[in-house]
Amino acid sequence: MNVAVLGCGRWGSFHAWYAQRIGHAVMLWGRSGSRNLHMLKETRKNEYLSLPETVELTDDLAAAVSFADVVIISISAQKLREFCGQLRNLPDIKRKKFLLCMKGLEVGTGKRLTTVMAEELGVDVKVAVWVGPGHVQDFVRGIPNCMVVAAKEMQLTRELVNAFSSPLIRFYYGEDLLGTEIGAAAKNVMGIAAGMLDGLDYSSLKGALMARGTKELSRLIEKMGGDRMTVYGLSHLGDYEATLFSSFSNNRRFGEELIKGQDFAKLAEGVYTVKALMDIARDYHLEIPICATVYAILYEHKNPKEELLKLFLRDRKTEQE
Repeated sequence: MNVAVLGCGRWGSFHAWYAQRIGHAVMLWGRSGSRNLHMLKETRKNEYLSLPETVELTDDLAAAVSFADVVIISISAQKLREFCGQLRNLPDIKRKKFLLCMKGLEVGTGKRLTTVMAEELGVDVKVAVWVGPGHVQDFVRGIPNCMVVAAKEMQLTRELVNAFSSPLIRFYYGEDLLGTEIGAAAKNVMGIAAGMLDGLDYSSLKGALMARGTKELSRLIEKMGGDRMTVYGLSHLGDYEATLFSSFSNNRRFGEELIKGQDFAKLAEGVYTVKALMDIARDYHLEIPICATVYAILYEHKNPKEELLKLFLRDRKTEQE
């Protein structure tokens, strides 16, 4: 199978590395002038991995898409709609299978990424998501993990799981696309909250954050029409160890360094996702207190310690409420 990976950052380069490792022909695309692409062309390396010579590198988007049977997209979630504008008029775009290896919701609309794809490329676009726990740094050392692929059509899900499964990654079939996308995006917000707790030396509260965070998101997913149990699977709760506890997690590190007054230069998608989640929650008239707290700290400049402690001093209720 021919696989094009669009986006050559941390995860894009990993997906190219992984796809060639399991036997696919791979072309990795980066935009012209990209520092990441330049580094890979010069050294075949970045800070995470080394790419073999069999992975072809290009800045020609049309060539990359034309080459592929499956197109993996790994870019910032907030740039997806604009990027689809570049894809829309390429030849045979309707015949491609797309796999979104990114987590987020569109700010301003609250829309899921597969919805953005359908609006921009047509409702018949063949698109799935690939999410779940794991870090590039662990995968390249041969440490296995479990992940999930989900799409509206189970046939597409099965085709992609069969194409990308290996001893390094065990894939499960996602049956609830809505819940999978919301849960995967929202876990980055929980990661920021966890980092804030670390920064305050309140790390022992992360267990409560995990329990209440999944409960909070299960209610939102159910209100939106998804399966509330999806949040307890790999896309959300299953990804907590990699997001709430790992030193590799950009979102957790962002939260910790924010508390410590340090700048964090890498992408933390949860910063944008929390804005979209608050809009969705208002539309559904639902309280999401952990997300609201992260939003208040980031965008209303509330005191982090005071706001986080309020979460654990809320009115008494049964655990299932």
